[in-house]
Amino acid sequence: MIALIQRVLSASVSVDRTVVGEIGPGLLVLLGVEKEDDEKRAERLAEKVLGYRIFSDEQGKMNLNVQQAGGSVLVVSQFTLAADTQKGMRPSFSRGAAPDEANRLYEYFSDCCRRQGVTTANGRFAADMQVALVNDGPVTFWLQV
Repeated sequence: MIALIQRVLSASVSVDRTVVGEIGPGLLVLLGVEKEDDEKRAERLAEKVLGYRIFSDEQGKMNLNVQQAGGSVLVVSQFTLAADTQKGMRPSFSRGAAPDEANRLYEYFSDCCRRQGVTTANGRFAADMQVALVNDGPVTFWLQV
C-alpha cells in the first residue's frame, strides 16, 4: 500500500464539478492499493501517515504530526501509484489490486484515520476526480508499507 502525502493549507476533490471532499490545513493522501495489501497493511500505513511528523512546531522544526497540528486528512484513491514504470513508455497496472478489493481497503484506510480521531474526508473511488490543493512548503513524502 502506497501513500503520497502532501502537507496542505487546503485541499478539495470534485466530481462532475461538485466538491465531494475538502479540508483546511492537514494532509492530502493519494492512496494506491496493491494486490498483496490487506487490513494489517492499511492499519500500519494509516498509523504511519497520522504519526509522520511533518508539521512545524513553535521553533519552526518538523516535529508535529497531523493530529498534534490540529489538521485534517483528505484521502483520494489513486491506482496509478501502483503502476510499474520500469519498462517501456507505457505504465503497467498489473500490481494494482482488483477494483472491489482496492475500494474496500481504501475505505478501511479512511476508517482507520477516523478511528484515531482525525477528521477525514474522501474522494469518490474510481471516479474522474479533480483535486485542488495548496501545498504548504511544498512538503511531499512517499510512504509505503
